[in-house]
Amino acid sequence: MAEDANTIVLVDEDGTEHGFEILDVIEVQNEEYAILLPIGNNGAPEDEAIILKVAIDEEGEEVFYEIEDDEEWEMVASAWKEILETES
Repeated sequence: MAEDANTIVLVDEDGTEHGFEILDVIEVQNEEYAILLPIGNNGAPEDEAIILKVAIDEEGEEVFYEIEDDEEWEMVASAWKEILETES
């Protein structure tokens, strides 16, 4: 994982690097989630954001996990939507 101001590069299980713009990091029910916008091959952000769960691994490094539980994903998406609505 590499970071630069508002961007981050994550490496998937196959070793492929993917760039993301960090839109927000929110806390929901004592868990932290990152709202990320994928950066395309042309260096421009894509249209659809993704939500990843943030945790600390056994080595103390910050890691990002896909949310596999639909109910958890909906809860986080709703929380982020509420934040966006209160900010606008």
